[in-house]
Amino acid sequence: MEKFIIRGGKPLHGTMRPSGNKNAALPMMAACLLTGEAVTLHNMPDIDDTRTMALLMQSLGVEITKVPETSTWIFKAAHIRPKDLDPDLCRQIRASILLAGPMTARFGGLSLPPPGGDVIGRRRVDTHIMALEKLGAKFDYQEFFKFSSDGLVGADILLDEASVTATENTVMAAVLAKGTTHIRNAASEPHIQQLCHLLNVMGARIKNIGSNVLTIEGVDQLHGGEFTIGPDYLEVISFVGATVVTGGEIRIQDAGVDYLRMIQLVLRRLGVEMIFDGDDIIVPAEQKLVIQPDLGNAIPEISVMPWPAFPTDLMSIAIVIATQAKGTILFHDWMYPSRMFFIDKLVSMGAQIILCDPHRCIVNGPTPLNAEKLDSPDIRAGIALVIAALSAKGESTIRNVGQIDRGYERIEEKLQLLGADIVRKRTFTAAP
Repeated sequence: MEKFIIRGGKPLHGTMRPSGNKNAALPMMAACLLTGEAVTLHNMPDIDDTRTMALLMQSLGVEITKVPETSTWIFKAAHIRPKDLDPDLCRQIRASILLAGPMTARFGGLSLPPPGGDVIGRRRVDTHIMALEKLGAKFDYQEFFKFSSDGLVGADILLDEASVTATENTVMAAVLAKGTTHIRNAASEPHIQQLCHLLNVMGARIKNIGSNVLTIEGVDQLHGGEFTIGPDYLEVISFVGATVVTGGEIRIQDAGVDYLRMIQLVLRRLGVEMIFDGDDIIVPAEQKLVIQPDLGNAIPEISVMPWPAFPTDLMSIAIVIATQAKGTILFHDWMYPSRMFFIDKLVSMGAQIILCDPHRCIVNGPTPLNAEKLDSPDIRAGIALVIAALSAKGESTIRNVGQIDRGYERIEEKLQLLGADIVRKRTFTAAP
């Protein structure tokens, strides 16, 4: 086990460049199973989740080469050995479910232990199963998820929810299905768009990318290809938040601003200003940090919605920023019933937050935060606690930082280069 020791109150200054989008990298890795030729992915984030996914794929026979001194990984799935996957590895990562689509499409099936991931409430997989069954796959569940097929056939599919991973799984299965597939109510996040562009580079025929209705003309086989993963917008906004609450000023290079316009609008309601300079973001030192009330001086609400609206994964960060902004605001995350449960840790640091129910909280600010000893419950709450600790007076300890490492590459090193006082230390448990 490892922990972060953070001495807060130091403004961030300097320039940083975000890593590749984790949520794009994981489905792209799975997509490499769709061809026996080499697929090269640049700007791969070297994080715990991608390492775990690599181990799962290697257990199936995928050859993975990491080019030294670069963020380039090369995948070759020429000699696949379908087998039961390691339950312990699958429990570590929700993205293991993404292997179902490509393995069923190219190899006729997969036996998959139930996936794991963040503990933020029920994350159903029913949509994956229903969509793959529409394409002709058979499904059985006892201890494992068992997918099988004698050949997938294109279909008109209406997803019962705009699930990101279900959309990705369905797309990867459909590219090798016979005939035409329409995916309606498809999710359209940046990482889905990048996955579709990669598949088209590999020879797929996907139209209407970026919309909620995807049309896919099935092909007999895919070939190799090369693709550069875009920046992780969740990491970008994490550094925006850390800069704002510490009163710093930074430039984020190659930030992928085309995907950040809705987020920019929402953060303005908290009094946060981001300046777009080409594909860079400048976070200026002078921030208003005054919450904008709704018409009639009504308390405003920030609610998550499917892309292109405000994403659920940024809710925790927005709540921390709100603790340092003047005014009152309601946050509503209807997607996950446990997303808000980390706020008791912010309350222990001095934040004025009322938890209305599992999905809603009211934040009143600004309130100075005090150092505290905390545990990271999941990736997004974990980075939110790091941001809070950077703002707090005194020395904070954040344990269980392995959760943060699942989604952020060398986070403490990047913060150190910007002037943060943060160190990683290993914790030792006494032998029984």
